[in-house]
Amino acid sequence: MTLVALSLALAGCAHGPRDTAPAREYYGTLEPMASDAVYFVVTDRFVNGDPANDQREQGGPDPRTRSFDRPVPGVPDGQSDNIGYLGGDFKGLLDNAGYIRDMGFGAVWLTPIVDNPDQAFTGGEAVTWGGAFQDRGKTGYHGYWGVDFYRLDEHLPSPGLDFAALTQELKRQGLKTVLDIVANHGSPSYTMPKDQPKYGEIYRDGVLVADHQNLASEQLDPAHNPLHRFFHAQKDLVQLSNLDDTQPEVLDYFVGAYSQWIDQGADAFRIDTIRHMPHAFWKSFAERIRAKRPGFFMFGEAFDYKADHIAPFTWAENGGISVLDFPLKEGLAEVFGHRGGGFERLPPRLYLRDGPYANPYELMTFYDNHDMPRLSATDEGFIDANNWLFTARGIPVIYYGSEIGFQRGLAEHAGNRNYFGQERVDAAKAHPIHAALKRIAKVRQASPALQRGLQLNLLLQGERAVFYRVYEHAGQAQIALVLLNKGDEPTTFWIRNYLQAGRWRAALGGGTVEVGENDVIEATVPGHGVEVYLLDAPVRRADLAAALDEAMEHARRR
Repeated sequence: MTLVALSLALAGCAHGPRDTAPAREYYGTLEPMASDAVYFVVTDRFVNGDPANDQREQGGPDPRTRSFDRPVPGVPDGQSDNIGYLGGDFKGLLDNAGYIRDMGFGAVWLTPIVDNPDQAFTGGEAVTWGGAFQDRGKTGYHGYWGVDFYRLDEHLPSPGLDFAALTQELKRQGLKTVLDIVANHGSPSYTMPKDQPKYGEIYRDGVLVADHQNLASEQLDPAHNPLHRFFHAQKDLVQLSNLDDTQPEVLDYFVGAYSQWIDQGADAFRIDTIRHMPHAFWKSFAERIRAKRPGFFMFGEAFDYKADHIAPFTWAENGGISVLDFPLKEGLAEVFGHRGGGFERLPPRLYLRDGPYANPYELMTFYDNHDMPRLSATDEGFIDANNWLFTARGIPVIYYGSEIGFQRGLAEHAGNRNYFGQERVDAAKAHPIHAALKRIAKVRQASPALQRGLQLNLLLQGERAVFYRVYEHAGQAQIALVLLNKGDEPTTFWIRNYLQAGRWRAALGGGTVEVGENDVIEATVPGHGVEVYLLDAPVRRADLAAALDEAMEHARRR
């Protein structure tokens, strides 16, 4: 095999020790949530730990309304998709908390837990294999069709295992709970041949407060009908109710509902469809939530690949809510998917200097999720993508099953949300993607620099990437040097740029390297491999300090 030599020599740059000026602090973020990589599950599709809560008779014998196990018609041979409940629950999640933690995750994001309708929806357009924005025949297995946001959906708990007990036990096993929340819509609300129970209705702990009454949005009369006052009289997404963000009682309703789930142990929120409600709503919501829980972390789904469109949610004047990093996701699919683009596609999407985000280091980074096709990549592509996510800036999120390339390349209504199950969990540990993911996730889990450090890029080109992550704050100091190779052959790196003297340890390969003044680290990284060298010391090298001072100055939006 050919060794490709990469020389990173920097000419004419001062590299002596720093003077005796007061020490500077270097960090990308101090957000506590940045310590915890996130594993995302569609709870109903993860593991059925308690068949007793499956509600298999719900919806009655009518094939149009029964709610359990509803295969999508017309599925090609060898494929599958299902729009009914399949039994995943809190017990199945808790039974596998050790599996999730062992991979190196510190948090679990689970889909909404609130009460959803009890029947399959009979309105809208019929779901077809590979279709989109189709809801006829579908159920609320995913949790996003909220009816009573104050009550737990009956498919999830078991005796002695409600949401409070789940979060408590997850925390005992070292996992935080990220709760998915919705405020802009409830359930599908009109086009039903006959009005169905719960659809289009909003309850507060069992008391009806709003009802769409199977009327199109334009037919609602909020000014004169008290049951319509929660809704806009304009359509938004398909047949979903469009909740009125201008009504104070709507804000009160959701602050009350979601405060209750915080009281029961939610550590952070993921906000669904955040861009469908204005900044003023989210600012008020965030202020009231954080008045109760100072610093409470939230991130939103603004499904848009343009950074300028999603960044305003992160600004303090709009509530200071982080977002899922869709612009970077687009680049990750280009670089690690079957298109096989080079690393040079990623720096413009990082926005490390003077970008639009309040803080790019607090963005949630990912390469696929439940609302889009899963990453279409080889095993090696998944391994390379994970090596990037767990070393570069941001808080990594992995969708359930990606640790084995589950349903790769498939969209919703084509298998994206298929049932995972205990057998796959048990077999996953033998999969090469799982093994590589665990290795790099454990490195991040133990490294403050990879979690929260500034990123200083040296090279992102072709199949190779080299960058530093540097963290120095409150008496803790660490410099990480990251080497990534997504090529098929081993590559040798010679690193001189900003390389500080000291004893560096190889986090994956093991052993240490003594680096003197003007020395070079030489390292060969295997194909589709990664190495991280760590130096547990404050920054002393003058040119490194100067580069970090500048990066620190320009990292966050002023």
